[in-house]
Amino acid sequence: MGIDLSNKKIAVLGAGKLGGTLVQAWMREGLLTKDMIRATVRHPERARSQTEKLHIEVGTDNAQAVRGADIIFICVKPQTVQEVVEEIRPHISAGQLVISVAASVPTGQIENVLGGNTAVVRAMPNTPCGLGAGMTGLCKGRYVTPDQIALACSLFDVVGRTVVVDEKHMDAVTGLSASGPAFIYIILESLAEAGVKVGLPRETATLLAAQMTMGSAKMVLETGDHPAQLKDSVTTPAGCTIDGILELEEGKLRVTLIKAVVKATQRAKELAFNE
Repeated sequence: MGIDLSNKKIAVLGAGKLGGTLVQAWMREGLLTKDMIRATVRHPERARSQTEKLHIEVGTDNAQAVRGADIIFICVKPQTVQEVVEEIRPHISAGQLVISVAASVPTGQIENVLGGNTAVVRAMPNTPCGLGAGMTGLCKGRYVTPDQIALACSLFDVVGRTVVVDEKHMDAVTGLSASGPAFIYIILESLAEAGVKVGLPRETATLLAAQMTMGSAKMVLETGDHPAQLKDSVTTPAGCTIDGILELEEGKLRVTLIKAVVKATQRAKELAFNE
């Protein structure tokens, strides 16, 4: 990954599902050792269980966790971000990098609370990060350097792929790649149901649909070909596929998927406004 983290200390505020996934991936890949990571959760019982699970120091004191940390991950729910940022504000020092994964919370909101030209990166990962097949969109705040955004990318590269966008596009990232897995699961479920309809055992139909979806996505990523070109390569003249495609077009699947992403993006913007 080309990034040296040997002298970095990281604080993960909110070591829940995503925070825990990142911690485990960093240690598994040898990017960081357990002595380089501190984490927090809200409740003492949860802190004890996460300490045992993650094999790192997990407490409940956010202020203590950020002292001396080079990188601070804010992995709490969006509605809790303001409270957490205000809590750690007196303990933030120059040179620290703050990375927030809270959906719809702009970098400016965190910068305004922390003050002092604090470097803030906003990230939007998705649930496949849990299997190392995730997609994370990142944007940089006003005071983030090129080295700092590269560092942030390296920390998410261990759980999938990353892309850096302007902050104005982060709600679209939320609507597409963060909400998108739910849309794909509905498509997968429907394809499996179709397999059952035409006589396949349910387990076999689900396997065929899931592996086909994964392979198709891999073709797009690894060949670099446009999806329309790859679609055409499957669609032989007067064959089976074109009949299926005509049914999809008649059912307005294409338009429905576009509208789903647009709607999810609009909702992300509304959440940001409400914050």
